[in-house]
Amino acid sequence: QVQLVESGGGLVQPGGSLRLSCAASGFTFSRYPMSWYRQAPGKERELVASSSPVGSVNYADYGKGRFTITRDNYKNTVYLQMNSLKLEDTALYYCKAQLNFRSYWGQGTQVTVSS
Repeated sequence: QVQLVESGGGLVQPGGSLRLSCAASGFTFSRYPMSWYRQAPGKERELVASSSPVGSVNYADYGKGRFTITRDNYKNTVYLQMNSLKLEDTALYYCKAQLNFRSYWGQGTQVTVSS
């Protein structure tokens, strides 16, 4: 079955960096779009970045210039490099696979930006 396992979250100071990873299994990774979402306490889940199977990417405005999504179709892994982190980037970050008409989500990895 489809499994998505995120890792790489943690506590970081403002201005710091983190690299999130999402290891996928149970489907042909290279054929499907992958995305990162986040959800802060009391807020709705929102798109952070997405990557098409061929590597076309899109970012939320708040992430442009700071976040980079990449994918390794050999390792079945999608990454989110986050630089210049801000307090408002604190959230639970989720990986999503869009397999035709069905979405699959990982369990999330917590990112906390605090001084």
